[in-house]
Order: sequence, then C-alpha cells, then structure tokens
Amino acid sequence: MRLSQFFLPTLKETPTEAQIVSHRLMLRAGMIRQQAAGIYSWLPLGWRVLQKVEQIVREEQNRAGALEILMPTIQPAELWRESGRYDDYGKEMLRITDRHERDMLFGPTNEEMVTDIARASMKSYRDLPRNLYHIQWKFRDEVRPRFGVMRGREFLMKDAYSFDVDAAGARHAYNKMFISYLRTFARMGLKAIPMRADTGPIGGDLSHEFQILAETGESAVYVDRGFLDLDFADFKVDYDDVAGLQAVVDRFTSFYAATDEKHDAAKGAELGDRLVSARGIEVGHIFYFGTKYSAPMGLSVQGPNGEKIHPEMGSYGIGVSRLVGALIEANHDDAGIIWPASVAPFDCGVINLRVGDAACDAMAKDLIARLEGAGLDALYDDRSESAGAKFATMDLIGLPWQLTIGPRGAKAGTIEVKNRRGGAKEELSIEAVIAKVASR
Repeated sequence: MRLSQFFLPTLKETPTEAQIVSHRLMLRAGMIRQQAAGIYSWLPLGWRVLQKVEQIVREEQNRAGALEILMPTIQPAELWRESGRYDDYGKEMLRITDRHERDMLFGPTNEEMVTDIARASMKSYRDLPRNLYHIQWKFRDEVRPRFGVMRGREFLMKDAYSFDVDAAGARHAYNKMFISYLRTFARMGLKAIPMRADTGPIGGDLSHEFQILAETGESAVYVDRGFLDLDFADFKVDYDDVAGLQAVVDRFTSFYAATDEKHDAAKGAELGDRLVSARGIEVGHIFYFGTKYSAPMGLSVQGPNGEKIHPEMGSYGIGVSRLVGALIEANHDDAGIIWPASVAPFDCGVINLRVGDAACDAMAKDLIARLEGAGLDALYDDRSESAGAKFATMDLIGLPWQLTIGPRGAKAGTIEVKNRRGGAKEELSIEAVIAKVASR
C-alpha cells in the first residue's frame, strides 16, 4: 500500500480532549475520529488493527469449541422483562420506542437474547453442552464517556454464552473460556492477570476479570510477583481433558491477584516484597451464573431420566475495541505506538528517502514485490516529504519494522532495518530483510 494513496490523517498536535496515552495516539495516528461523545469512526489504520484483534479473538474462541453466530444490536424489551433486568439495569441502557410503540433497546449485552434462541431449539440434554458467541457492537450510555475507545458508549465486544446440563459441566465450560482468554491475550503480546471479580449486573457467584498492567491503568491492582514469572507464550491444553484443564486453571489462580475493591491487606502483607502494586486495565470478564436466566425465561431440556432441567449458563466477554486502546497503553514510547507484530496494521513500513531516484525507486519496487511474495504486508512511504517527517510518521504509527532505502544503500544493495520496539538498526541485503520481517 502506497502511503500517498492511503487515508492517514495524522496530527502533529495532541487534541485537548485526549487525556490518556491511547486516546492521544489513536487520534494523532489517524486511527479514529470522534463523531459524538463516546462514539467513534474507525479510519483505515485503526480498522486494520481492530480486524487483527478480532480475528485472534475469533480463532481462540473457535479453538475452544465455541460456535459463532450473530445477534442483532436492537433487542425487544420483553425479553429483558422476562429476566427482570429491564427496570434494574439503569440509565446505561438506551431504551427505544419504534413506530408501532413497541419498547426496544440497543443491546448492552445479550444474555436474554441468546437464552431466547436456546429455548427455541434446545430440547434435550443431548443438545448440550453448547457455547455460542458473537462479535457485535454494543451500546452503554455512560454518564461520562472518556479515554477514547477505553470507555466509549459504542464498542465492539465478543460475548460468548455457555449452556450445560449440570454445574460440573458449566465449570468445565468456564475453565475452557478461562484458558482461551489467557491464550488470546498472550497472542497479542499481553500478560493478562485473572482476578476474582464482582459479578455486577450480569449476576452469578463466580467471576474473573482479566487485567493487564500499564502505568496508565484505570484501577489499582495487586499481584504476587510469582505470577508475572509464569510463561504465557506457549502452553498447550486439551480442552476435552476436564481434570487437566482444571489443573491449569488452579495453577493460574494459585497466586494472589486482586483489584483494589477485592484487595485483602492482610494477605498482601503476608506476601511482603513479593506483592506488586500496579495499575491495571480490564480487557476481559467471565461469569458463571447457573440458572439465573434459564429458569425465569423458561429454558428447559429433558434430562436423561425424563426430568426437566434448566441448563446451567455462563457468559464471557472481551472488549475487542477496548483492547486496541489497551494494547497502546501497554506498548508505546514518546515517539508513538509500538505494535506487537500479531496486531500491527502492516508488517513493516518501507521508507524511500529519495523518491524519483531511479536506483532507490527500483530497489523499493523490488523489495515490496518480494515482501508481498512472502505474504507480508508493507506500507510504502512514497511521499515527497523530508526524511525527518517520514521517520516521525513511521514511529508514530508504530509498525514493527522500518525498512529505509537511500542512495548509498541502493548503490551497495543494502537496506537499513530498524526494529521499532528496541530501536536497533542494521544494514541488510534484501534477502536478509525478508527473512527478518517474516520471522515476526
């Protein structure tokens, strides 16, 4: 992709309304544009990142056995009246009346709707277990939306819902999502810490939220230093192994970890210097709530002995659009964003310092063709701008690799390769450059 043909409305100055790093950098890097309080348009660079994040979430949900569906954004109020949440949810719910005077709402979550889907089709215990998920836009009318996509009113969310015959099966479904979340965040280069959490308006008696550590985090968190030493990079699990999965969950929950609201000062004192006090950003939340929705909404299946069973349920959320902001909060420096390779909008940026020079243009053309042939996506800065302006743009948007072509290198057959995260530079041949970028 040629930068001269790409829509990238970068800003030199920080907008006054941006209070945290991710909001500032997303606006400056031309990733989003605010349309109303807490409501944003995603521009090409931001949209590419959002799609990368969404795809990782999708792949890990599929790997754990969840089945993707798509539910609508607008829901009938009568479903929420059945569960008793319509009047209890509060002003965050955007209530709508259609032209036929029917009460509707813009969904903040989907427990009621997915229960309605299940009761229409699940009739026997043989239809269970099931886990249905979708990735859809939600709306919560926050009284004070702020921090860009970190606390917006409209947001993209992955929410999954499990249905099981009994509590043991439901716990196994919960454990699957627990591990799936650890894998999901690890693939994005994030170490997400599971912490016991309040269930809030979702309900239930078992819940964990997943927090990543960042200096600009929204809440205080406390964690045993031993947890931070765990290897998240590659742990293999068999999702059908009930005991094995429980053992992994037990391992990851054996370390003390708590948000400020749940922190036990006495337990923290016992840890001594092993206790890490930091700031955290919530990126996921999982709940087990039994028959809270299935019983009042009349979802029942016939058990193995002909008895009526209300399926045990759980729900599992990941803020997909919020994750983009969280990734920036955890990966940036004074010059701009530093994307992990797995979610970067492009694999690399190619900078031509002398556009119009025959040798530089030829080398750039050859390099991009070879990158594309290797399945790599490059953003080519072919603009007639100064070298300083080109370097500043690449640092701001944070692509993992910067590949710079100048007259001296073109003559020698070498390209300057800069690693955005560490800043290290080296001169390499085109073949070595391809191998370096392909290694991710």
